[in-house]
Amino acid sequence: MKKIKFAIITTLVFILFSSIPGFAQTENESEQAPDAEKLAKQLANPVAALISLPLQNNFEFGVGPFDGFRYNLNIQPVIPISLSENWNMISRTIIPVITQSDVSGPGTNETGLGDIAQSIFFSPKEVKNGLVWGVGPVLLFPTATNTVLGAKKWGVGPNVLVLKLDGQWTYGALTNHIWSYAGEGSNKINATFFQPFMTYANKTGASYTIASENTQSWNTNIFGGFVGAYYSKVTKFGKQMIQLGGGPKVYYGNNPFNPDWGIRANIILLFPKK
Repeated sequence: MKKIKFAIITTLVFILFSSIPGFAQTENESEQAPDAEKLAKQLANPVAALISLPLQNNFEFGVGPFDGFRYNLNIQPVIPISLSENWNMISRTIIPVITQSDVSGPGTNETGLGDIAQSIFFSPKEVKNGLVWGVGPVLLFPTATNTVLGAKKWGVGPNVLVLKLDGQWTYGALTNHIWSYAGEGSNKINATFFQPFMTYANKTGASYTIASENTQSWNTNIFGGFVGAYYSKVTKFGKQMIQLGGGPKVYYGNNPFNPDWGIRANIILLFPKK
């Protein structure tokens, strides 16, 4: 538990101080600002043509009936691929690395890999009236190293994203549905995920986001979700552009393993085209 607390404090302090103007090492602050604003807007768009590597740190407290703790690091590489003059394909992968205590039972501890989710979006390059959309499949792979860290099912389903670019604002929603078709155990997956979001990005590269993530399991009639409020800042360390940010999460729903509350802290490595 001491190591977990140290990881939380270290991550949050790093993000806090790195977001303070002047802390990051910049070659030219005035030249960086326009690029930072553009990158902040691209990061608010899940199908933007921007290569990035988000490291999403989730700290969850009061998990389940045993008042447990869970740390979930989601490694989420985003790779856009130009298919033609008019279309992009965006690959978004979620690789969860989980450590938890007192979640599956009192005095228990589990650490390992969760099930990997792979999303593909096909999105037009041309933006008309600020409207952006993407469609494609979502795939679930049974990569969990422990039965309590994942469903151990192969799954597939549709993925849809619609958003609006309106000046400094970006708002929209992402939804998908996964059905399992193979894997261990008799419990099948039939679940809908829905994520509305709204982001305001200012001219300095700072952004403010309110987003909700919700999952409805139709087979078990279990619903769980949370709403989070996040502050982020695009900055530079040496020649590497990054976005740092985070904020609190509040949970709701009838999922018995919902945490009481949580904190998200993001470190995103950016690789814009030159």
